[in-house]
Amino acid sequence: MKNAIVSLLLLLMVTQYVTAQKKVIKIACIGNSITYGVGTRNPAKDSYPAVLGQMLGDGYEVRNFGVSARTMLMKGDHPYMKEQAWREALDFNPNIAIIKLGTNDSKAHNWQYGKEYAHDMQQMIDSLKRLPSSPKIYLMLPLVASNKMVNPNDINNTVIENEIIPIIRKLAKKNKCEIIDIRERMTSKPEFMLSDGVHPSAKGAAEMAKAIAEIIK
Repeated sequence: MKNAIVSLLLLLMVTQYVTAQKKVIKIACIGNSITYGVGTRNPAKDSYPAVLGQMLGDGYEVRNFGVSARTMLMKGDHPYMKEQAWREALDFNPNIAIIKLGTNDSKAHNWQYGKEYAHDMQQMIDSLKRLPSSPKIYLMLPLVASNKMVNPNDINNTVIENEIIPIIRKLAKKNKCEIIDIRERMTSKPEFMLSDGVHPSAKGAAEMAKAIAEIIK
């Protein structure tokens, strides 16, 4: 009788543990240096994915798959989908995927292949849709780039505004993905962005996390 009770208690403990594990929502943050956390003192703690994980708490597991300088375009100078981080993001089998790419694609030497942007982003979306977890996909619009272009191969906000963002919006509608648009929010206070006009500061990364947490919850 005693052994039966002990066995039953162990079974209940295991069941509760498995149930608790299943309730954890996994979030993959896919992107470039803005996602990685360039410009913050410690990306492991100060990047927007790191702060987002802290804000959401124990019911979530947020991982940062950001890689600096990467593009959505497969013919860009540093294609994200050729990176180990992309394979790791897929292996993570997330419940939620946040894609924030496009800033580096606006550079002239990358955007010469701009006609392929929609195709390449669709490829990324399709790869995520095929995962066993069937993740909910959020497409985050590139932040406002207020950098003063020094040469034609710098990040170009005009390309971002007039060409890249309309493509992202069209793909979001086609694939029933949600848009995350925090562009105005990130320009509401100068301390949210670094002097380079491209990367968020630690305060900006925290503001990004706060905005995304509000949307996810």
